[in-house]
Amino acid sequence: MRFGLSYHHQLPRPWAADSEERMFNEALEQIELADRIGLDYAWATEHHFLEEYSHSGAPEVILAAASQRTKNIRLGHGIVQLPGAVNPPARVAERISTLDLISGGRVEFGTGQGSSQLELGAFNVERTTKREHWREALDIVVRMMTEEPFTGHKGEFFDIPPRNVVPKPKQKDHPPLWLACSARDTIENAARLGLGALSFSFSSPDQAKEYVDTYYSILNSEECRPAGRTVNPNFAVVVPFMCHEDQETALDRGLEGAHFFAYSLMHYFVFGQHKPGQTDVWQQFQATKEMLGFTREIPAPDDTPKAPGAEQMLEQITSLRRGIGTPEQIIDLLRQYEAAGVDQVIFSVQIGKNKHEHIMESLELFAREVLPHFTEGREEREAEKAARLEVPIKEALGRVEIKTNDASDFVIDNELAIISQGS
Repeated sequence: MRFGLSYHHQLPRPWAADSEERMFNEALEQIELADRIGLDYAWATEHHFLEEYSHSGAPEVILAAASQRTKNIRLGHGIVQLPGAVNPPARVAERISTLDLISGGRVEFGTGQGSSQLELGAFNVERTTKREHWREALDIVVRMMTEEPFTGHKGEFFDIPPRNVVPKPKQKDHPPLWLACSARDTIENAARLGLGALSFSFSSPDQAKEYVDTYYSILNSEECRPAGRTVNPNFAVVVPFMCHEDQETALDRGLEGAHFFAYSLMHYFVFGQHKPGQTDVWQQFQATKEMLGFTREIPAPDDTPKAPGAEQMLEQITSLRRGIGTPEQIIDLLRQYEAAGVDQVIFSVQIGKNKHEHIMESLELFAREVLPHFTEGREEREAEKAARLEVPIKEALGRVEIKTNDASDFVIDNELAIISQGS
């Protein structure tokens, strides 16, 4: 397995004048440490207007900064929202390619549709068509990164004339493609399109095995028709994380952060009512966390959720604490994910009010006591996996229909443009 860090850039209230500045700089210090100790990925999500839950409206800036402070760690968009009103395809292609160049070819290109009404409504994106919008945009971005020139597109959501989109990425044909997955149907969709699956639901190892088996079954079948020019056969899970030699100390330092992460997710995506600039999500969490089952003790099976839509989240409360514990407990958990076939475990660390110094200590302890158990023989196992998938991937890429247009006679009359601007 490989290991990564995930950043939503959470910032619970109350805020000081320098809170956001400090949060971003601490995240960069953590990524820099992760690179030194041998972690493989740093992921940054994209969200807009989700106060306290995610102050990550410009992940490309954070990843660009990280690219200049690190040498080896892969830099992942987890994810870029692809509806055109949020991110026009050409701007996505330009930003991904530029980041890939300045990082020396270390970009992972995660994609998604966006989901919360608070975000999509502000950009006038229709929830009923967001999946189709994403799919069309993904095709366009891939073409823009690989065609020279991009020969234009006319579809349901986009009408874009021929242009040579520059720069082009360092990784050929393009950086690895991923899809944000929160349910079985999106995992299946990722496999059908040859995309890596970024599973953002807090899955137990047993659930993860079920999802992994489904993912690779489809990836190995004739259903797989890649959206890109390459296939990225990878399944990743996200786990809240805090490691300490003493279990109770680990819980003291990390459990409330994990609970706030889940609560604030519920607030924006399940049942919350939000007044921009006024609602105090942290205060609401403190007032209702015990009622919702966010307690230090594991909730009893017969606990009844007290808020609409909370039942599904309560099923994951136990999963929230699995990655919070001693090195021995973390090793046991990771062995279970490894046995399930998971390719990457991504740790959420900067969540709730988790302290920067505790996160740094936790990562250093992980590097000393846990990571060595999973690095020996890893390259050989990955080579075996690549050999096992070589034929299915070749067959899948053979099913790709590359659609281009004849733009050989397309001319842009710049002289007229100059005359118009000068008039």
